[in-house]
Amino acid sequence: MINGLIFDMDGLMVDTEKLLTRFWREAAAFYGWEMKQEHVLGIRSLAGKYAGPKLQKEISPDFDYAKVRLKRIELMNAYIEKNGIEKKPGLDELIAYGKDKGLRLAVATATDNVRTKLYLESIGVYHHFDKVVCGNMVKSSKPDPDIYITASAELGLPPAECIALEDSPNGIRSAKSAGCVPVFVPDLSQPDEDTSALMFACCETLAHVIPVIEELNR
Repeated sequence: MINGLIFDMDGLMVDTEKLLTRFWREAAAFYGWEMKQEHVLGIRSLAGKYAGPKLQKEISPDFDYAKVRLKRIELMNAYIEKNGIEKKPGLDELIAYGKDKGLRLAVATATDNVRTKLYLESIGVYHHFDKVVCGNMVKSSKPDPDIYITASAELGLPPAECIALEDSPNGIRSAKSAGCVPVFVPDLSQPDEDTSALMFACCETLAHVIPVIEELNR
């Protein structure tokens, strides 16, 4: 029985992954490193303690993750302040369905709490969530299970009663390890073989998650 929905944010609710790709690459180039799209995709929803060493291995032993990340945040914040951010298709429909059915709703995002509130308020959905758990609020963020374990506990539900909605392999790994029901909603990439083995379902948009919930609760 599904009684809760736990939402990732970037690339799932807000269309920011394309911006993250652009500004990670621009920030890296600012300091003289070539960061390719696959490098950015590989660190989606990945905790900094894992992302830094991964990029040093893939790009350069001298790659300064913390410095590049700060520059990326600066560039991306300036863009969003001027242009805003877009809401992903199906979000309103799924939230409305969840509220109508009495499901508990939470956010579990690797993004910090300040930017999470800013982004979700800007698209008008922040107030719909019962709980919001961010990367800087748990000991170890994705792909470790802490954030989903915490989010389900905050909802007062066992993980097995919660669908975890994700657009990245690291997020799916986190949700699966926590014992949630992982559902993949593609953004910049389709699930690879390893991700497909872990997820319960793959849905084209958030609105397509509704039949999955109905199937599980039938």
